[in-house]
Amino acid sequence: MKTTPFTDKHIALGAKMHEFAGYNMPIEYPTGINAEHLAVCHSVGVFDVSHMGEFWVKGENALTFMQRVCSNDIAGLAIGKAQYNCFPNGKGGIVDDLIVYHYEQNKYMLVINAANIDKDWAWLNSNKIDGVVIENASDNIAQLAIQGPKATEVLQKLTSIKLTDIPYYAFTVGEFAGAKDVIISNTGYTGAGGFELYFYPQYGEIIWKAIFEAGKEFDIKPIGLGARDTLRLEMGFCLYGHEIDDTTSPIEAGLGWITKPAEGKNLIDGELYTEQRKNGTSRKLIGFEMKEKAIPRQGYEITDGKGNVIGVATSGCMSPTAKVGVGMAYVKPEFTKAGTEIAVLIRNKEVKAEVVKPPFRKL
Repeated sequence: MKTTPFTDKHIALGAKMHEFAGYNMPIEYPTGINAEHLAVCHSVGVFDVSHMGEFWVKGENALTFMQRVCSNDIAGLAIGKAQYNCFPNGKGGIVDDLIVYHYEQNKYMLVINAANIDKDWAWLNSNKIDGVVIENASDNIAQLAIQGPKATEVLQKLTSIKLTDIPYYAFTVGEFAGAKDVIISNTGYTGAGGFELYFYPQYGEIIWKAIFEAGKEFDIKPIGLGARDTLRLEMGFCLYGHEIDDTTSPIEAGLGWITKPAEGKNLIDGELYTEQRKNGTSRKLIGFEMKEKAIPRQGYEITDGKGNVIGVATSGCMSPTAKVGVGMAYVKPEFTKAGTEIAVLIRNKEVKAEVVKPPFRKL
């Protein structure tokens, strides 16, 4: 298995380790997923996300290429800004979802899911045009996500860059904890606020040590992939392999806001998105909350409460903040209105649930 610059630290901290996307990654630490989840909601936590992929796209025709392969309107993305996106697959599905950073003129950084690095690399190169260079920098970039309401206070101790001047989905490049050329990005996928840091792997040791020293007063904690999943689920954020994949349309996934077939954009699947907006889709993604004590899971069938299957769950957990079972599911369009009574089929029993609009988080 591959390792990150922080694998030895996770093991030393007693983390439960497991293979994920070919990497030996921490799932949870001895305190448990719930404690980690709440630490991020109320204070600050550190995620090792160095397994994520990073591609550079550059060259005189970089914008034309990006407009073709990315669902969102890259032409409107200013230098220093980031943007949530997906790669349409030409068949109505999604190759991957990603964040695009406009690094400088004719140069973009694409941050992609770890499990899709090889697939995304092949897809981009199959659509490559003249005047474009694509570089896979995944092995030369480490990444930490520092998330939570105290994240800014912790990180501000370690840089002269005024972090409050970095808007949401924007970034800057500078010195951090003595490391040069660190990308400091006001993004994250927890809904708790914070920053993501991109840096050369050789700086991993000093940056990790500096962050945990600076966060001592806030009881800063390392956070595993388990809590990363429950945090994004409480916010109703899609996760590749669950809510979205090669068979799901961004329109039916509620991601129409990142599909912008602008004039001259020549977006892959652009015409299909226009048609789906006009005529609708056969299913839609919803959030739901259990009305009885139960935990929904991916793959559980959703019914109308009268024995008729209307969809399938894509994710589910016991919400650490709401203390009830919550989940997301694809269902028939007529069952998507908030307040609609549905049921989750658990061990052949219809367990009552209700359609709700995420986020589920209750603090």
